[in-house]
Amino acid sequence: MIQKLTSDERTQQLAKLNRWESVTERDAIRRTFEFADFNEAFGFMTRVAIKAQEMDHHPEWFNVYNKVEITLSTHEANGVTERDIALAGFIESITVQYK
Repeated sequence: MIQKLTSDERTQQLAKLNRWESVTERDAIRRTFEFADFNEAFGFMTRVAIKAQEMDHHPEWFNVYNKVEITLSTHEANGVTERDIALAGFIESITVQYK
């Protein structure tokens, strides 16, 4: 069974990520990304979707034109786990190409 991170563990892991923040209304992390246009945003989402499928871990996201908001939380653990941190880390690694 996947274990949810403690508050201290989540704080430590979040400090290693760029611009991810805790969601106040639930145990989750969130970040909003802005791209040049819809095509770039959709390409980014496709790359994240492929990785998420490989990890069997799927983000909650919202997209309007060039903006993508991603929320990560492991539903079976009812909170943030190492799986969320790993997916956030992957997302961080691919955003470099969009800047």
